[in-house]
Amino acid sequence: MAETGSDGLAIQDLNKLDVAKLTPITPEVISRQATMNIGTIGHVAHGKSTVVKGLSGIHTIRFKQEKERNITIKLGYANAKIYKNDSPDAKSPDCWTSFSSSTPDVVECPEGGNWRLVRHISFVDCPGHDILMATMLNGAAVMDAALLLIAGNEACPQPQTSEHLAAVEIMRLKHIIVLQNKVELIKAQQANAHYDEIKKFVAGTPADNAPIIPISAVLKYNMDVLCQYLCTLIPIPPRNFTADPIMIIIRSFDVNRPGEEVQDLKGGVVGGSILKGVLRVGDEIEIRPGIINHDGDTPTCKPIRSRIISLAAEQNALQFAVPGGLIGVGTKIDPTLTRGDRRVGQILGHPKKLPSIYIEIEVKYNLLRRLLGVKTENDSKAGKVAKLKKGEMLMVNIGSTAAGGRIVGIKENDMAKVYLTTPVCTQEGDKVALSRKIDKNWRLIGYGHITKGVTIKLAS
Repeated sequence: MAETGSDGLAIQDLNKLDVAKLTPITPEVISRQATMNIGTIGHVAHGKSTVVKGLSGIHTIRFKQEKERNITIKLGYANAKIYKNDSPDAKSPDCWTSFSSSTPDVVECPEGGNWRLVRHISFVDCPGHDILMATMLNGAAVMDAALLLIAGNEACPQPQTSEHLAAVEIMRLKHIIVLQNKVELIKAQQANAHYDEIKKFVAGTPADNAPIIPISAVLKYNMDVLCQYLCTLIPIPPRNFTADPIMIIIRSFDVNRPGEEVQDLKGGVVGGSILKGVLRVGDEIEIRPGIINHDGDTPTCKPIRSRIISLAAEQNALQFAVPGGLIGVGTKIDPTLTRGDRRVGQILGHPKKLPSIYIEIEVKYNLLRRLLGVKTENDSKAGKVAKLKKGEMLMVNIGSTAAGGRIVGIKENDMAKVYLTTPVCTQEGDKVALSRKIDKNWRLIGYGHITKGVTIKLAS
């Protein structure tokens, strides 16, 4: 059993750390850090952020513009711990519950027994708005499973419901739970009819055999059932702890307040999810591509070198961070280089151990048969995806990077050469999603993987 500190959380000790023995449910790990990422997807205003709030107690809408319009614009994120009651009298699903991520690992239950920590989950709350599809794809890069929200008081499917489900299919997510939300607004008969609509809609998609749970996110109805399913249905994803660490950066910021005294200035902070390996406090790190300079014909990249000063998962300080869950990494980097999400889409890891930086990639692609999420008025041509043309501009999503890409050549058997507007740190075999501008909005039109590419030399 792990030692616990005064805050009720397990103590992490770098001197005793044996990476080979770590698992995603080691007590020292899940006490402080989430080890699975679960996305919430679905149409705008179907209750994605409310479900995350119901489970974690955190309202993911943080920005002024989001609060004014009451929609998610940036990726929201929140961590929740899921507990099970150890009392032999506790019946399922009442024996499951969730608390915020800073809650102690054992909590006394007033009705008898103790709540004991089973899983620690990070929720990636995606925007449902059609023009924010690029943000949603960036979020899909780090998901292990997804909650598909469908509001019971609207017809199913709504445009972004199908578009998000297709994006999740491209990212090859196997584990999906469908939530029929807002059941408090409809009668039982309507709910049953709506359930049949959902069943018809998900047939043949990755959510085909997914359970459909009726919930009310606002009234927290059936949230215990959802907690149970998150623990029993979604397996712990396999993780590699011994490899060289690679972390995808999803956000970066400057934590200093305006007018901060010089001696109190803090270095830049980047946030993201570790794909493999373990990061420790004190490690030397490198961020690629780093600072990109567009002077001349080909861009040059100067990777940023620094050291990890602190690691955190929400309010919990960490000594080491493992794959899964969203982590904040405090560094010694000049905060002007990290402010306002400037490092989003870049890769963090140990110096000289990161993938190459590509400026041109060859993609083996598959186009979707129809456009998703676009209402077409009885016009079969409007919804068809036209073939790729030489010279056209696409949006290419690689990991959490959204880059512009110009098609410079198309070969037979669905291969395309794409010249990227900004260099991307990636490797052969990585998945890409392709979007095209249709009616002023980027629309998902296809997906594929990188077969080879042209790398660029690093500025020393």
